[in-house]
Amino acid sequence: MQDFAAVRSEMGEFWNIRSGLEESVKGFFSAPPEADVVLESLIPEKDFNTAGKGSAEVKNLLKRLGVDPEVLRRVAVAAYEAEINVAAHSRGGMMDSYIHSDLIHVVFRDKGPGIADIAQAMVPGFSTADDMVREMGFGAGLGLPNIQKNADALHITSSAGGSTVLEFLIYFANNER
Repeated sequence: MQDFAAVRSEMGEFWNIRSGLEESVKGFFSAPPEADVVLESLIPEKDFNTAGKGSAEVKNLLKRLGVDPEVLRRVAVAAYEAEINVAAHSRGGMMDSYIHSDLIHVVFRDKGPGIADIAQAMVPGFSTADDMVREMGFGAGLGLPNIQKNADALHITSSAGGSTVLEFLIYFANNER
């Protein structure tokens, strides 16, 4: 039994919020508080030597702040998967991490070309990776499903030919999954 409530739209938007967190997530996005710490990381196109550095920096900072190891693992997995997706599937982008006392909000913005069908992209195993990305060992079609699995809230907006914004929230209290 999946503990997520998902809402899909043909308008290029996807929401997935863990059951029981709907009000908290709605409150956060309606009036986002100022973050205690903000980290920014550039994600170059097809640069797999650089991709992953932003998520590693976030993981190391959260570890120093004493975030629960299981929560830390979830943040690291979701951030790394999203960072690799930006490098592999877009013309590059940015990762912005907003660290609050009780959660992390991570936002990825790319320079296109967008996701034509977000619902299809959420299906495990579906991938639009090119041959070079696959030869590098990426592009198995598990990035978005892994982000969804590890995030307490996931929001994606995109359109074919445009840019994509993927953002997720993970609360630091280790809620039973």
